Amino acid sequence: MLSFTAWLRWLWRQLTSMRIALFLLFLLALASVPGSIFPQRGTAPAKVSQYIRDNPKSGLFLDRLHMFDVFASPWFAAIYLLLFISLAGCVIPRLFEYWRELRSQPPAAPKNLSRLGVYQTWHSVASAEVALQDTAKNWAKKGWRVRTGSDYVSAERGYAREFGNLLFHFALLGLLVAVGVGSSYGFRGTVIVREGYGFANNVTQYDSFTPGRAYSVNELAPFSFSLTKFHAAYQVGGMQSGAAREFHADVSVKSSPTALPKKVRIEVNEPLRVAGVTVYLVGHGYSPEFTVRDSKGNVVWKDAAIFLPQDANFTSNGVVKAPDSVPQLGLQGYFLPTVTSDFSMGPRSIFPAADDPEVYMSAWQGDLGLDSGIPQSVYQLDTTKMKRIGIEELAPGEKWVLPNGQGVVEFTGFRQWAAFSLAHDPGKGWALLFAILAIAGLTMSLLIPRRRVWLRITETPDDGNLYEVGGLAKTQAPGLPADVTKLAQLALAIAPEVTRD
Repeated sequence: MLSFTAWLRWLWRQLTSMRIALFLLFLLALASVPGSIFPQRGTAPAKVSQYIRDNPKSGLFLDRLHMFDVFASPWFAAIYLLLFISLAGCVIPRLFEYWRELRSQPPAAPKNLSRLGVYQTWHSVASAEVALQDTAKNWAKKGWRVRTGSDYVSAERGYAREFGNLLFHFALLGLLVAVGVGSSYGFRGTVIVREGYGFANNVTQYDSFTPGRAYSVNELAPFSFSLTKFHAAYQVGGMQSGAAREFHADVSVKSSPTALPKKVRIEVNEPLRVAGVTVYLVGHGYSPEFTVRDSKGNVVWKDAAIFLPQDANFTSNGVVKAPDSVPQLGLQGYFLPTVTSDFSMGPRSIFPAADDPEVYMSAWQGDLGLDSGIPQSVYQLDTTKMKRIGIEELAPGEKWVLPNGQGVVEFTGFRQWAAFSLAHDPGKGWALLFAILAIAGLTMSLLIPRRRVWLRITETPDDGNLYEVGGLAKTQAPGLPADVTKLAQLALAIAPEVTRD
C-alpha cells in the first residue's frame, strides 16, 4: 500500500502531466460557456435581475451556482489555479532539459546507418580526414549543429521547435498571470446616462461596480463625460425591418476636473479610452419625461425616467416614484416608441424608432415603502401597500388628471439613454503580448522540423573509402529525404564518387 508521501508524489505527477494540463485547459473553456449564455452582474446587472424575476425558481438556483458571476465564482477560480499549477509543473522541468540539450553536442553516429529511414552511400578515394573536416564546415554553414568523431560527422537542427513549444506554454502561463493581475487590480462597472446628463467617475454614480480584490476605489481617475446626443437608425421594410443599422453616442469628455471638454463619438467597436479606463457603448433605450403635480398643484416630480426595453421593438417598462406627494404616488407602465393600434396582445411597440410615441401608465397611491430601510430597485414599484387609482394612455404633451383631483400627470416628451460598460484592466496589454507569443510559439512548434543526419567514412582496401549518409526525423514533418540529399551532395562535392568500370 502506498504511503501518504507516495500518494502526494503520484498526485503531483498526475497534475503536472501534459494530459491533465490539456484537460484543465478544455475545462476552463467549458466553464466559460455559462458566462456567454447567462447575463453577468459585472456587465448587465439589470438583465440579471430581470432574469431572476422572470424565472424565480431556476434563477435563484442558478444564482447559487454563481452562473451570473461565472468569472468571479470559486469553482472557476479553482480551475484557473489548477491550470496554472499544472502548466508550471509541466513547463519548468522541460526548460532545464532544453537548456541541457542546447549545451550538449549532437549524438554520435549509430553503428548501422542503413537502418535509418533515408540512406545514401558511395565510394571515394578522397582523404577521409579532409572530407570529415570540410563536410562538417559546410554542414555548419547551412545552419546545422555539427559534431565530428574519428570516422563520422553528426549534424542536428530544429532546436527552435522545442523552443517554440516552450514559448507557447510559457506564454499561456503569462496569459493566465496577466488575466489574473488585470482582474485583481482593475474594475468593471456599468452606468446608464440620459441625453443631457453626465457621469463622473465616482463609485456612487455607477449602477453596478465590481472592483478587483486588490483595487481600491480611491484609485478611480477623476474623469467625467456627458451624453450630448444619442443616434440610432433602423432598417425600414424588408425581412429585417427594425434591425439596428447604426447607433452611436456623442459625448463631451473631461480627462480631469480642470481639463477642457473634448467631443468624442463612441460607437460599438470604437470605445472611449480615457485615464486608463475603456468606455464601451453596450445598449440604449428611452427615457420618457413626466411632470407630476399633487392635488394642490405643487410639482412633486419632474424628470426623465429610465425605461428598460423588453423586446426588439423597444417596448419599454419603468416606474416613477413621487414620495413627496400626500399620499405618496407611483406610476408604472410602458413606453411605446411606435404604438400599435391593436392592444389585444397588450401595449406594445411595432418599431424601435420613436415614430409615434405613447406611454401606457397605471397610477398607484399609498406607501411606496421607501422608509422601510430595505433597498429598492429604481425599475420596480412595490405595490403591496398601494392602491391602483387609474390607467391612462398618453401622447407627448398630453395631461392626465387623476381621479378625485388627486393630482395631474403630464407626459412632456422623451429623451434617449445610453448604457456604458467601463473597464480598467492593467493586464490587457500584457495579455495581448502573451497571446501573440503563444501563437508564434505554436507556429514554430508546428512548422519547424527536427532532423538528425550522419556521415560515416569507413576505410576499405579496394574501391576507396565507403561513404554513408543517413537521416532520421524526430517528428513526422515531411522533407527528410530532401534534407539528407542536400547534405549528401555537399559531402559528395568534397569526396567525389569513384567511377567504376
